[in-house]
Formats: sequence, structure tokens, C-alpha cells
Amino acid sequence: MWKLKPPLEMPLSLKYNYILEQLTPHDPAITGNKLSAEEEFPNLSKNQTCMANVLTVQMYKRLRGRATQSGFTLDDVIQPGVDQSEHSCIRMPGCVAGDAESYTVFMQFFDPLIELYHSGYQASGKHKSDMNPENLKGGSDLDGQYVLGCRVSAGRDVDGFSFPPHCSRGERRALEKLAIAAFHVMDDEFKGTYHSLKNLSEEDCQDLTNAGILTDNLVTPKMFSSGMARDWPDARGVWHNDMKNFIVWVNKEDHLRITFMQQGGNLKQVFTKYSLGIKMLEEIYCQKKHPFIWKDNLGYVLTCPSELGTGLRGSVHIRLKYISKHEKFDEILQRLRLEKLTGDAFASTESGVCDISNSDRIGFSEVQLLQFLADGIKLLINMDKNIQHGKSIHDLIPAHK
Repeated sequence: MWKLKPPLEMPLSLKYNYILEQLTPHDPAITGNKLSAEEEFPNLSKNQTCMANVLTVQMYKRLRGRATQSGFTLDDVIQPGVDQSEHSCIRMPGCVAGDAESYTVFMQFFDPLIELYHSGYQASGKHKSDMNPENLKGGSDLDGQYVLGCRVSAGRDVDGFSFPPHCSRGERRALEKLAIAAFHVMDDEFKGTYHSLKNLSEEDCQDLTNAGILTDNLVTPKMFSSGMARDWPDARGVWHNDMKNFIVWVNKEDHLRITFMQQGGNLKQVFTKYSLGIKMLEEIYCQKKHPFIWKDNLGYVLTCPSELGTGLRGSVHIRLKYISKHEKFDEILQRLRLEKLTGDAFASTESGVCDISNSDRIGFSEVQLLQFLADGIKLLINMDKNIQHGKSIHDLIPAHK
């Protein structure tokens, strides 16, 4: 009786080779006649970005042939920093992520860059979130003679899609459709209206400008160099509630940019409303199987590494006629873990009026960052009063937080 021999076991590398080849993203950087890493390495001799401080020829040589599953390469990552190299007075990362996987595939680049930009934060650390306004001490009675307005905003990116520097037209349109569906579920004080930028009438444009929602600098040089502005304004838009104080931008630097703002000095109330709105959106997106992207070590994962962690920027529009002109003003802000914004949250041309914001994003919770802001604003107001009345502020200058 014939006995059939069992078939030879095919090596897994051959058995699944075709499937693996189909799953491997096409990477134009590793096809054709490629020049050496030394020949392709960008000129960083005058580059002031964090990217230039981290990237070496050796690192470039190791990583330039890699790509994420969606096809984002190291050259795509660093392009914004190559194009905008000489911003010596502004701290810039000089890079972007094309998807959440970028932070893993290019971790040899991103990990030291995150540590450099975020003042020593280790990529092996664990970021914590706290969106409970009850944990914020004070912040509800900032002096209205000085504080003109408050706002809290943060970016969010959605699981299952590439980020704005890399997403396709179809992905971008799907993201807009998903956002519109989510906005339709928002109710009560968060019920509102979505405006597509490509269909924006002159009347709507003027109304949004008057409300402080629409500005002149919708598209920045970074958005062009990184690819965020491709096909502008297709599938971009802005939603706001009926009060026009809760605002969500769609498909700009991140999939969503969520903001709550109001006049006056009640920062705690602004944080409370912001927290309610963003949690409502997060629950809706989770129900639609597209949660906001979160990693234990990076917090909320966003396009720019400068925004990792909370992604949160709290800002206070404030009148500081005296302390803002003091020679140690910048140093004081640094000690308070605050910074003066170069852009304005609330339009004003008045002398001594500026926007003060938290300087950190990662390593501290949302509550901690806004606590720095609330405490710092109170101290700055006290200093301003002292200078106005001819008193010294030497004893008020704080130690570094």
C-alpha cells in the first residue's frame, strides 16, 4: 500500500512573503537609484529647530529607508524643520508625525527630540490626565480690572486615520463627515452649526470674524511645508455652539482643535465648560469606534510633538501695563512655567495687553497646567500693582516651579 509522504513544511518567510509584500507600504525613498545618506542629508548648519539638534547623518542613514504602514517616511517627518530653519527666537520642534505609528517607527528620532523639547520628559514616562475642574484650586475670581478673557483649547486626533500632513483626500472627507455626524448629536448648550470653509458665504465669514473664530492666518507656512494644507479648503471647516464660545476646527493641524473661550476672569468656569464639551465629543467618537488616540507614555497623540500629552493650551488675555515692561518679565514667566503668546487669542492693539499661557503640555495633567496659569496670573497682577505704586517686586519673584 502506498503511503503518501507528508508535504514539506514551507518556511514561514516564504509562505507569507507575498502577503507581507502586499502589507509593506510603498516607500519612494527606497526605490530606484538612491544617493547615499550623506548626499541626501539636509543642510542643517543654520537650523535652529530641535530636529537639527537631534538628527545626525548616522541616524538619518538608519531611518531613512523606513516608513509607517501608511507610507510616511523620515524625510516627511523632518520637512517642516528643513523648510523653516532660522526661527532662532522661537522654540520649534521642526518635525511632524504623519500618523500615530510615526512615533514608534521613528522612535530613535522622536524620543530624544521629545526629551529635548519637553525639558527632559522621558519617553518611558507615564503621562496622566485630569479633566476634573473640581481639582482646580481658585481660578474663578481673576481680577476683572486686569483679565479681559480666558480660553482653553486642545487638539485631538482620531484613531483609524492618518494625520493631516499625510491623510488622503478621501480620509480627510471621511473625517469631516465623521465630525459633522458627531456635532449633530451635541445638545443643550453645545448645540450649534457647522461651516464648511469651501462653502463659506461673505456674510458668514464676517460673522465668524466678528466672533473671533475666523482669523487671517488660517494657513501657516508650517501647514504648507508639512503637507497639512494640501487641497485647501476641501473638507475643512469650523463648528461652534449657538453661543459661539465652544468652537471645533476640523482638519487643520490636527483632526480636531477644540476651544472654549469667554470674556472675564473666570478661568475655572471656562475649564468646566471645556471639559464638559470635549468629554461629550470623546464619548460620541468612541461610540462610532474612532476614539481619540492615547498612549500611556505620550498622552494624547497629536501631529506635532510639541502638543503631546494634554495637547492643552490655557490662555489669559490680560492687561499688564507695568510688569510686562520689566526687564525680568520673561524670566518670571519661565519660573512660573508660563509663556507669552506671539499670536492673539482676543484681538487687541492696546499697549500692555498680552496673552499668557502654560508653557508645558506633557508630564503634567490638565488641572496642574491650569493651576500654574491661575496662580501665575494672580502673582503677575500683584507685581503689576506693586510697580504701579512704586514698590519693589524683588521679594515676589518666585523660585522655578
